[in-house]
Amino acid sequence: MKQTTSPSPAKARMVDIAREAGVSLATVDRVLNGRDGVNAETASRVQAVVQRLNYAPNLAASLLSRGRILQFDIVLPAGSNTFIRDLGEAVLAAERDFTAFGVKPRLHLIEGFDPDALAEALRRVSRGSDGVGFIALDHPAVREAVAELAAAGVPVATMVSDLPQSARIGYVGVDNRAAGRTAGDLMGRFLAGRAGEVGLIAGSLAYRGHEEREAGFRSVLRERFPNLTVPALVEGHDSVEQSAAVTERLLERHPGLIGLYNIGGGNRGVAEVLRRRPADAPHLVYIGHELTPPTRRFLIDGVMDAAINQNPRAEAAETLRLLLGHHTRPGPAEPAAPVRIEIFTRENLP
Repeated sequence: MKQTTSPSPAKARMVDIAREAGVSLATVDRVLNGRDGVNAETASRVQAVVQRLNYAPNLAASLLSRGRILQFDIVLPAGSNTFIRDLGEAVLAAERDFTAFGVKPRLHLIEGFDPDALAEALRRVSRGSDGVGFIALDHPAVREAVAELAAAGVPVATMVSDLPQSARIGYVGVDNRAAGRTAGDLMGRFLAGRAGEVGLIAGSLAYRGHEEREAGFRSVLRERFPNLTVPALVEGHDSVEQSAAVTERLLERHPGLIGLYNIGGGNRGVAEVLRRRPADAPHLVYIGHELTPPTRRFLIDGVMDAAINQNPRAEAAETLRLLLGHHTRPGPAEPAAPVRIEIFTRENLP
C-alpha cells in the first residue's frame, strides 16, 4: 500500500496547517499565539495538525519580530471586468490573513491591453517592492521587464494568465487550456447533436490564458463534436460595451449561431444583447467564465447556460504566499497550489 508522508519539520508551514485543518491563516496564528477568538473545537483541530506536521516556526516569524514589513505589489488591469474587481478586493482582504507574516499588499490598476504600459508599470511599482504579482500579457516587452525585476532581486508571480518563458517564480491560476476544453465539452453536450456555428469572444489574445482557452475549446470540437464549427473569433477587450458591440456584429453576420463562448470578461454586454433576441428565436447556448453577481443572475434567468469559475480569494492568497516564500524559504520557489476549475449552472449555485 502506498503511504503518504507529512511535510518534514523544516518544511511544514502555517499555510500547511491552515490547509490541513481547513481554517484561515489568521486562525492558525491565533491558536499558535494563544489569542482569543477561536472556539475550542477548532483550536483542538489546529493543534492536532501542528503536532502531526511537527511544525516549527519559519523565517516569517523572525521577519515580523524584527519589524520588517514586506510590501507586495499586485498589478491588475482597470476596467469593467467584475472578476478582476473581485480579485483586487480579494488581494486587499487577504492582508488580514498575512498580518502575522508582516505582509502589506498594494494594489495598482493600469490599462490592461498595452504591453508597453504594463512593462513600465512593473518597473515603476517594483521600486521599493519586495515582490510583484500581475496578470501577464504575452509580449517581449513584458518578459524583458520581468527579467529586469528578477535581476534586481524582486520576485515576480503571474496570475490568471501565465508568462512561462520568463523569469517569474511561479504562476497562480487555473489550467486555461483545460478550462477551454471544459467549455467545449459543455457546449457539445448542451447542443446535443445539433449542427451549426458557435461564436467565440475573447478579451484579448495578447493574454496567453485566452489563447489557451480558445485552443482547448477548438480541440474538443474537432475531436468530438465535428457537427459544430467556429466561423469567427472576435475580441471584446473585457469591456461591457465592446463585448455587446461584437456580439451584435456576430449575430448579424452569422444569424444561424446556435452557441456562444465568451472566453474572457464582458459577460454583461453579451447578456444584454442575448436578452434582446426575439422571444421565438431558438435557444442559443451561452457559456462564459467566472461566477459573479451578474453571471449568477444570467444563470438564474436562463440567459447563460454555464459559468466556468476560478476562485479569486484563493488566487489572491496563493499569490501572496508564493511571494512570501521567496523571502522565508531558501532555494527554488515551491510550486503554487493548483487553482480548481469550477462549473456552475442554475441548478448548483452556492
